Amino acid sequence: MSDPAIPRRPTLDLRSLTPARVALGRSGASLPTRALLDFTLDHARARDAVHAVFDAPRLVADLCALGLVVTEANSRAVDRGDYLRRPDLGRRLDAGSAESLARSASEPCQLALVIGDGLSAAAVHAHAAALVMRLLPLLAADDGVAIGHVVVASGARVALGDEIGAILGARMVVMLIGERPGLSAPDSLGAYLTFAPKPGRTDAERNCVSNIHKAGLSYDEAAFKIAWLVREGLAREVSGVALKDESADRAPRRIGTALPG
Repeated sequence: MSDPAIPRRPTLDLRSLTPARVALGRSGASLPTRALLDFTLDHARARDAVHAVFDAPRLVADLCALGLVVTEANSRAVDRGDYLRRPDLGRRLDAGSAESLARSASEPCQLALVIGDGLSAAAVHAHAAALVMRLLPLLAADDGVAIGHVVVASGARVALGDEIGAILGARMVVMLIGERPGLSAPDSLGAYLTFAPKPGRTDAERNCVSNIHKAGLSYDEAAFKIAWLVREGLAREVSGVALKDESADRAPRRIGTALPG
């Protein structure tokens, strides 16, 4: 028996709190037409995000406008079909990119920033440059964490950042990458941080800040978390399960800038 002191909340109200598919209603034994059409549209958007062409030159231009020097690189996946069928190829650089990065690595650096298309180029196009713009002043504050290299990587999986970071001699790598599209967020960006990157690192050795998109984590919140994890990871010389995200204890009382649009 329900407690009369607890007010009942119609299931329909939940739709104002989440983009998840709840309280869709029904028509006989099926979904209403509107709900079915919305599902079909969102499914198409997710598929389009996976197959979208990555506009690396546009992203490079946006990052250069922030005063960054950017290098381009490619994984061993020669096309999108190759990338989707062979995840292992997206985790390693092609020979030309590896050689080019090795020539540019004149000395070790604190931090390498890698931005890859991942499974949603749409997410990278929509959010990467704006997130980096918020991240730069947070890294530069106080004692300052210097970004030694910025790399835009095509055909990238998360682990590609490990090889890039190792070649560049980075103590830590931050990989911004398009996440697997969902039916409510085809353009979600993720950030993966790895201390002492090298091929063979596991997901347990990374920290992740995910769901950076319009209905998810704002740029300011994400940038604050990433900057905190970078500083603490470098100071403690760890990442992954050994580094708990305690940034909420240091966060400003109110983070004011939401995602545009």
